Amino acid sequence: MAGITVKLAILSRAPQAYSTQRLLAAAEQRGHKVRVLNTLRFSIDLAGEEPDLLYRGKRLSDYDAILPRIGSSITYFGTAVVRQFEQMDVYTPNTANGISNARDKLRATQILSKHNIDMPATAFVRNRADVRPAIESVGGAPVVIKLLEGTQGIGVILAPQVKVAEAIIETLHSTRQNVLIQRFVSESRGRDVRALVVGDRVVAAMRRTAAGDEFRSNVHRGGTVEAVTLEPAYEQAAVRAAQIMGLRVAGVDMLEGDEGPLVMEVNSSPGLQGIEAATGLDVAGAIIDYISGQVNFPEIDVRQRLSVSTGYGVAELTMHGSEHVGKTLGDLGLWDRDVTVLTLHRGVQVVPNPRKHVVLEAEDRLLCFGKLEEMRGMIPEKKRRRARVRKLPPEAQDLADG
Repeated sequence: MAGITVKLAILSRAPQAYSTQRLLAAAEQRGHKVRVLNTLRFSIDLAGEEPDLLYRGKRLSDYDAILPRIGSSITYFGTAVVRQFEQMDVYTPNTANGISNARDKLRATQILSKHNIDMPATAFVRNRADVRPAIESVGGAPVVIKLLEGTQGIGVILAPQVKVAEAIIETLHSTRQNVLIQRFVSESRGRDVRALVVGDRVVAAMRRTAAGDEFRSNVHRGGTVEAVTLEPAYEQAAVRAAQIMGLRVAGVDMLEGDEGPLVMEVNSSPGLQGIEAATGLDVAGAIIDYISGQVNFPEIDVRQRLSVSTGYGVAELTMHGSEHVGKTLGDLGLWDRDVTVLTLHRGVQVVPNPRKHVVLEAEDRLLCFGKLEEMRGMIPEKKRRRARVRKLPPEAQDLADG
């Protein structure tokens, strides 16, 4: 892709912000055509034969790629614009679904926990009676209380005692705020690590240390930063977390737990000023280089594309309790049954396009595309009591008879 000029749009409402300016400069230095477009000035055109966008009331010209910098206050509209670009086959390193997933802390935690990403113990409740059991379930006080959509350390509270935690949560619930209850990782000692992931690698990393007695290490709260070389376990956790969320450019925040990295948050619009200052690395340039190398491979919604054929779809087959454990993939005869195995998930390992000689283990999960009826036949049946259809009560029978 070297030497190819890319037409790039940076979607940002803050054209003078450090990150936007650095990305703009990096793109121009590499000879790309780049514009900063205000996300709120787009209009989504759904009236034509093909998906389209208007910008400031005029038809948008063709772009090879976009780089979304969507603020939390405009998540819904911003992701709608990104999704429209996706429908137009314009490359974006961060999909609309990825941005939405990362923006909601609860949804992000649910998704990451499904894929064996280590995180601080977390609970989410709404009823007052469930608060104390939830606190106990994450290890007891002190606990960290987080607003679901807080940023830059805002809406993150450390509650030292159970009663204090209950009072804080009750107050937040009374204002219709949703909160997470999370274990306080004392061994991190007011420090965390921010890894900047681009594609399938960490391009820069820094350790952030809280100021004084402050437990939040955000730079916006007076924290200090220093460059750090990550151990392989931290790099792997950061890259996997970003990719699981559907993000190819992300800031992944991790605590340094006694047993290794604990992912706290995945940020879809990471700031560049702190990490470039701490590391002296051209992070903006790395992002632009990645995008320019990917413009011919736009991200697509796989389920949307693969489910358009009647009777075909995407399914995950779990080997737990299956008669197929100990057999090879070839023994299953999937390919003869019009089923293709896309990936094999084994613990934290993901094997793309697994070969037929691979022997299946008890906890393996196969992500497949093919005939839904064939795949349904491979899922172990759950024991269910047969549903009995009861007779209508007399009053309903009278209504039915008219």
